Amino acid sequence: MMLKKTRSIASAVLLCAVSASSWAAEHEIKMMNVGKMGTMVFEPGYLKVEPGDKVKFLATDPGHDTVSVHVPAGAEGWTGGINNEVTVTLDKEGVYIYKCNPHAVLAMVGVIQVGNATNLAEAQAAAKTLSATFATNKDRLDKYMAEVK
Repeated sequence: MMLKKTRSIASAVLLCAVSASSWAAEHEIKMMNVGKMGTMVFEPGYLKVEPGDKVKFLATDPGHDTVSVHVPAGAEGWTGGINNEVTVTLDKEGVYIYKCNPHAVLAMVGVIQVGNATNLAEAQAAAKTLSATFATNKDRLDKYMAEVK
């Protein structure tokens, strides 16, 4: 009787764990030469997701990568290679800023908000520093950051 009850509890716990992981969504961001926001862009440039969601960076056009520039405290950053698809799981709430290394000077950057913007002040400061390095599209990151709520 006790063994049967233990198995039932274990099955219920396993079912809950599997169900919870299946709730996480997967989002896609394209690395593009030309998109809605102009040349050398991530599309979408701003994305809001929930903690635990995955974001897949698609190598839509050649010559791009994705590298995190700013992440919330305790979160893991990422570095992807040129022409590589990269999938990241974002577990920590806050604002993540990323760039394409070869095209950062052209403002090929993006913002992901995970849940609440718990690190907004720090992210705004990081965005200001990064924006100062842009040769073109100097207001692109400001526009993405304005979408953070």
